Amino acid sequence: MNKASLEYRDSAAELRGVLVTDNSVAANRPGIILFPDARGIGTHAIACAERLAGLGFVVLVADLYGGGKTAPDVPQAIELMNALRADAARWRERAEAARLALARQETVDATKLAAIGYCFGGATALELARTGVDLAAAISFHGGLPNERSEDWANIKARVLVCHGAADTLVSLTQLASFEQTMSRTKVDWQVHVYGGAPHGFTNPELMNDDVPNLGYHATADRRSWAAMLGLFEEVFGLNLR
Repeated sequence: MNKASLEYRDSAAELRGVLVTDNSVAANRPGIILFPDARGIGTHAIACAERLAGLGFVVLVADLYGGGKTAPDVPQAIELMNALRADAARWRERAEAARLALARQETVDATKLAAIGYCFGGATALELARTGVDLAAAISFHGGLPNERSEDWANIKARVLVCHGAADTLVSLTQLASFEQTMSRTKVDWQVHVYGGAPHGFTNPELMNDDVPNLGYHATADRRSWAAMLGLFEEVFGLNLR
């Protein structure tokens, strides 16, 4: 497994992501843009990228804030997240910069790209898809559901998968229902998986022993949502991953 810093940029910032590859696999592989949670690039995002690279993907763990900046705690993460979300054009450009950086890699088949994300990263994957760029799939794990410019959902070319915890108090089932109603008015190929008892952050084992309000790990939802993602990748990329 090879992990390397990848420098790229948008119009506002120098960005530093992490490119994760398995060098034993041939070139021209599908690429995955992985948007981490609001804290920025951390061990959970890297671990997920390594699992995907082991399946033959080239994965770019994207830099959300510039310079590889991370937040040491939840309050600072929220501050960084809100600052980026407040400027939709900058948020979208930041996500698109990651897509273009991955597409330029020699080992990547630029016609076979997907975006996934966790928490704020899930919202970012969906926001990138809402711009209408070419993605095979956009997958959100316990992510926010952008509701500004609701007409933009119709721009999506990707197949969409939203994995949501029924016990998520940060993104309510009411918000999820509104998302489903909006998507039902589009021609987008979309699906929602709801996992009973799963809170916000349910894929992150780091939360297993943390006493963080409204956040927690849920092993069953983690396992099932990962399988759902692989199932969609099998469809869109014509692979056999399981």
